[in-house]
Amino acid sequence: MANAQAGGQWYPPEWPGRIRALASGELTPVTPKRAATVMLLKDTGAGPAVHMLRRRTSMAFAGGAYAYPGGGVDPRDDDRHVRWAGPSLDWWADRLGVDRAGAQAIVCAAVRETYEEAGVLLAGPAPDAVVGDTTGADWEADRAALVARELSFAEFLDRRGLVMRSDLLGAWTRWITPEFEQRRYDTWFFVAALPEGQRTRNASTEADRTVWITPREAAGGYDRGELLMMPPTIATLRQLTAYGTAAEALSAAPARDLTPVLASARLVDGKIVLSWPGHDEFTKHIPTGGAPA
Repeated sequence: MANAQAGGQWYPPEWPGRIRALASGELTPVTPKRAATVMLLKDTGAGPAVHMLRRRTSMAFAGGAYAYPGGGVDPRDDDRHVRWAGPSLDWWADRLGVDRAGAQAIVCAAVRETYEEAGVLLAGPAPDAVVGDTTGADWEADRAALVARELSFAEFLDRRGLVMRSDLLGAWTRWITPEFEQRRYDTWFFVAALPEGQRTRNASTEADRTVWITPREAAGGYDRGELLMMPPTIATLRQLTAYGTAAEALSAAPARDLTPVLASARLVDGKIVLSWPGHDEFTKHIPTGGAPA
């Protein structure tokens, strides 16, 4: 089970041992899997709110932590061309720092996971349209088939004659799970506005609660130790507090730096110093046999 240190920062108790094993050469880092997550926004009287879900406490990774809809890339996310609206695959490949196939897979994963976990679909019958209500029984059957990997995302779009709206996404940041973690992800974070006519719901088997909350409120809950979060989640929430509308956040996305954030651990005066470049608030000083400070 995870511990919360420094407000609501998610901190697994096994980290010090794994960090020491990595430093001594006893631990070989696993290759991170590509993943995508979406900060879904909607405007309120208090500014934009973001859709968050709370991971079940029984989850092996970040149980009890608040996060955004998202997940790993499906190997089939790039196995065939999908109907595509918005910037080209070449543009996305350059923006995300990957090849064309990787760009399609990452963007498809962002849209697919948002549909699987929140019931919101960033696609439409034409390049300038987006679907409305996605809550019917036939939609649910397709969503369940996607979750079970019985249906690929490309097949789903083809079956319904839909165009994926990559123009509704803005690439925001990229974080890579530390080398000492057992489960590692190379995750691209996106922003998107909730399409008109659609509504979110808790469609994820991994979450026991979902909320619409302003970034400022969520960050306050984290600071008080009431909401447990991983560093990239609270970092992105703090960044979002600067924007008064969902449109403002989306318009800011193209200029965002996507240099990956990767934590580093080093030994200083007998203590392990764990830090995330550019994010000093998450720095930890871990005594050889004690808890982090």
